[in-house]
Amino acid sequence: MSVTTQEIYGKDSWEGKKPKFELNVCHLYGNLLNTYGDNGNILMMKYIGEKLGAKMNFEIVSIEDDFDDEKYDIVFFGGGQDYEQWIVSKDIQNKKEEIKKYIDGDGVLLAICGGYQLLGEYYIEASGRKVDGISAMPHYTINQKDNRFIGDVEIENEETGERYFGFENHQGRTFLGEGERPLGKVLVGRGNNGEDNGEGVIYKNVYGSYFHGPLLSRNSRLAYRLVTKALHNRYGQQIDLPSWEEVLGHEEKESTAVTDVKTKVGGNEVK
Repeated sequence: MSVTTQEIYGKDSWEGKKPKFELNVCHLYGNLLNTYGDNGNILMMKYIGEKLGAKMNFEIVSIEDDFDDEKYDIVFFGGGQDYEQWIVSKDIQNKKEEIKKYIDGDGVLLAICGGYQLLGEYYIEASGRKVDGISAMPHYTINQKDNRFIGDVEIENEETGERYFGFENHQGRTFLGEGERPLGKVLVGRGNNGEDNGEGVIYKNVYGSYFHGPLLSRNSRLAYRLVTKALHNRYGQQIDLPSWEEVLGHEEKESTAVTDVKTKVGGNEVK
């Protein structure tokens, strides 16, 4: 199913103008998985891509659609309620080989909550039902009894020093596998499982997280990192892109005057 309507992704700001770049974005099951307004991650990718001179093309790939691992520059895979995720868990088995190829080819992918879980080996619902993932990555998720992790979260990426802010609301407890590392060290909140002090995952160019808020709208440095990785993948490392400070630095300065945690953008210089 191809959907590129203005109602979902906003007006094409390049009408009548020629962009320097172009990126194709797959919104995986975007018509079924959009818990807590996580479509805001897509809108943030669009905003930053356009700031960097890129025309952003969006397409929803959903039930019974094919996934072409060579077509897309960025994939976004959100989360949903148990019923919708159960439906998705069945259909995605028909796409798993192509998604694995995309990931192994260093494709840029952002997965939130249920999408994060489904990329792994399996997850167990609150009811105790085991749901198979696609084993594109080696993590797995177990359930909790009569408990959820709910509240504000703050983490620090130990490679870049960037701090990310979000909100968690999940019953699952995810444990990372070989070759995976956390998106960040938990400073506030519970993170992946409440035990190992990690939140989210980085695996090749896949970024997974339980952060709602949405994640990228509250953390523009991470959004910049994902979009620039996709541009370098497509056009080569030699392309000249403006820095985060040049395109978004003034917005961080403006946000410091606002006390609402949703406006916070953390981190140090993008490396």
